[in-house]
Amino acid sequence: MTIGDQQLLKRMNRSVLLRLLRARPGLSRARLASESGLTKSTVSLLVRELLDEGWLSEAGTTVADGLGRPSTPLRINVGVRALMGVEIAVETVRLVCVSLQGEVLHADTQALADSAPAGACAQVARMAAAAHGQLNALGLRLSSIGVCVPGAVDDCTGVVRFAPNLGWRNVSLLPALEEAFAAAGLPGVTVQLQNDADAAALGEYEFSGGESADPLIFVSCDVGVGAGVVLNDRLFTGAQGMAGEIGHTILQLDGPLCSCGRRGCAEAFFGSRALEREAPGMAHAAAFFGVLLQNLWVTFDPRAIVLGGKSCTGHLGLAQAAFEWVGRHADAAGMPAPDLRIARYLALAPAVGAAALALHEYLRPLQPDARTRRARAARNDEYRIPSV
Repeated sequence: MTIGDQQLLKRMNRSVLLRLLRARPGLSRARLASESGLTKSTVSLLVRELLDEGWLSEAGTTVADGLGRPSTPLRINVGVRALMGVEIAVETVRLVCVSLQGEVLHADTQALADSAPAGACAQVARMAAAAHGQLNALGLRLSSIGVCVPGAVDDCTGVVRFAPNLGWRNVSLLPALEEAFAAAGLPGVTVQLQNDADAAALGEYEFSGGESADPLIFVSCDVGVGAGVVLNDRLFTGAQGMAGEIGHTILQLDGPLCSCGRRGCAEAFFGSRALEREAPGMAHAAAFFGVLLQNLWVTFDPRAIVLGGKSCTGHLGLAQAAFEWVGRHADAAGMPAPDLRIARYLALAPAVGAAALALHEYLRPLQPDARTRRARAARNDEYRIPSV
């Protein structure tokens, strides 16, 4: 076995222990060995490293866990590291700092002052610098920053392909964010970029507080409408980052006029601005929303569908009516409906999910991380034959 193989194996074993303790706090070393299949000596060595690095903490008392002499419970240490997440929405910027277990430690919401990419990056950097000061005051170390936006994102290159409600097309946002963060004096931590609904789905999945639902679909109904899909323990974003861009799928050929210029798009029925205009009416909107959820259900067969965004959190009757529509379809098909619920972090769901991006990757060492994907994308661009 090469040194590289040994390092990967060690990362895999560490991630197994961390994921077990995130889902089931209080396990002992002996119980971790039993649950993971690793030897007690390997677990003991890895736990010591994770304690020294601040990932884990020990309880002050010993307990009997049925596996020999009383042992010391272990937990994720929430007093060392913090994760930062930012949502650049059409009208607002939301920033959160969360613990490794998803507890919101700091939150800030501001109106988006400038929708131009440079202006948005500058505002985000100012908010992040202020939040970093809050973390320093709490004695916490910033581990990563995740940012999400409403649109198609190429997370390999950091390019926002198309964000119609922001008026962005082919914006190289990630390098601009990294430059703004550096200028604001933030530490050189990993920065990641993702679609807002994808990020929200990941937050619901990663901070579930127990066994995560997989597959899971998060449907965001704000100014725009989109969906994020977690499938087989990872985000499903598609070949070009377009998976889940459902806001401009046509639900009715002669339906209401949409902001894109077409008629009958999902956004024109239950986007937040459409509901504020009270057209085509809440009951009508709920029926079409139920059809959309039903279509997503039979396409992906998820264990859970989670709803977020102003249309859902501000109009609970819309969400409830759509859930009932899916339930009736499930009853008619003789099948149990998926778990249907409102986002646990409500309006903060995309920002919390953005904070989870780097943690999700760290705990899955077999999946290529953001830096690897970006390097691979750069090599592909270098060898791509130009079109004529």
